[in-house]
Amino acid sequence: MEIFSRQAVFKRLSLVPVFASVDGQEKYETKITTLENGLKVASQNKFGQFCTVGVLVNSGSRHETKYPSGIAHFLEKLAFSSTAQYGSKDEILLTLEKHGGICDCQTSRDTTMYAVSAEVKGLDTVVSLLSDAVLQPRLLDEEIEMTRMAVRFELEDLNMRPDPEPLLTEMIHAAAYRGNTVGLPRFCPGDNVDKIDKKVLHNYLRSYYCPERMVLAGVGIEHEQLVECARKHLLDVRPVWGESTPTNVDLSVAQYTGGIIKMEKDMSDVSLGPTPIPELTHIMIGLESCSFLEDDFIPFAVLNMMMGGGGSFSAGGPGKGMFTRLYLNVLNRHHWMYNATSYHHSYEDSGLLCIHASADPRQVREMVEIITREFIQMAGTMELERAKTQLKSMLMMNLESRPVIFEDVGRQVLSTGKRKLPHELCTLISNVTASDIKRVTTKMLRSKPAVAALGDLTELPSYEHIQAALSSKDGRLPRMYRLFR
Repeated sequence: MEIFSRQAVFKRLSLVPVFASVDGQEKYETKITTLENGLKVASQNKFGQFCTVGVLVNSGSRHETKYPSGIAHFLEKLAFSSTAQYGSKDEILLTLEKHGGICDCQTSRDTTMYAVSAEVKGLDTVVSLLSDAVLQPRLLDEEIEMTRMAVRFELEDLNMRPDPEPLLTEMIHAAAYRGNTVGLPRFCPGDNVDKIDKKVLHNYLRSYYCPERMVLAGVGIEHEQLVECARKHLLDVRPVWGESTPTNVDLSVAQYTGGIIKMEKDMSDVSLGPTPIPELTHIMIGLESCSFLEDDFIPFAVLNMMMGGGGSFSAGGPGKGMFTRLYLNVLNRHHWMYNATSYHHSYEDSGLLCIHASADPRQVREMVEIITREFIQMAGTMELERAKTQLKSMLMMNLESRPVIFEDVGRQVLSTGKRKLPHELCTLISNVTASDIKRVTTKMLRSKPAVAALGDLTELPSYEHIQAALSSKDGRLPRMYRLFR
């Protein structure tokens, strides 16, 4: 059988091939419009019949200085309950179901996010529903009582779950920013559960839920269409709590203090069953990094990727981070280490880079020394190119998901008023050099450590010894001499 080349086929049929052309980035850039009341509308078009739309509010646990801690936690649980337009949560869910939609609310230390994913055809209904859920919640007594039960259950669960990471993250923030902004509790303290009522919530909402502190973000819809819906449902709406008073907003800047928070706890029966988790002591050590608005944010993100880490039983190859430093230097060399993972938390005015490690309670001192040595050796640039490539690939893979694009658009526009596109971020990552890594590491090691410790802490070195190790050249703890052990 005769096989023709593509050119020969075109020649025979005397057809001129038509190639698809790409006319730059215009169609995929994030469009932003600010309405007359200060509300920003941001959108990113994406092919498909479904869209993700939501309202992000510059409000979280860091803003609760003048209020009982736990309001953001309560608001997260109360979201999408009865409103002026909808009699119950079930009515909201049924309305969304007609458009194949789902809703969710998440709060962090600095942002509250109300989001809906639904068919593009139902955009008007979705924006109307979001406006109602954010600005017109009824906050009925029975709903607040149900929320109190849900919060109490979550607090119990937090102390009982085998994975201590959420609790340790809470503790390390409290140690690093003692009594201020991002160091305030993200989960409602048990003593405050009965103090939070409709009046307290309305006082808080009056200050923080004002249009200039909000962004309506959408992915998968035309910008003009979203702006039109925003004008219709969010422009001249009077919130149920009355006029906003943004003058009462807490503008405190995060003050990094460093320090230690310890929680002695029996971890021997955390996970019972046929293959119980062994008794472990968990340590998290952190140092101040930088805010996400600073240029050093990208080098810190690369540094966090270089450290990487994970659990000692994680399966997988290079793509899973098996060549990161905490695998190569810690988990592969010390068989008794159960976990070693690096985390980077960044906010608009500060940041925290920390390493979480867990091991048998008898080996806590050795484990702490291994972590302090890793901090001291961070300035080395082993595997820098791999870390940069891994960070870029993770960024691009995550931004294939519509809800992730939505969160990225919303958070960036809320904090900076604009959005850096993925290709811009990739260029910034590619430009990180070995000297950038050395510079940010040196700067970070000048700060006082923040330490969180959970479990049997008999062998835990003192805070002063951990601080001395992080100020030394080799990261070793000061020697201790005991006559009797």
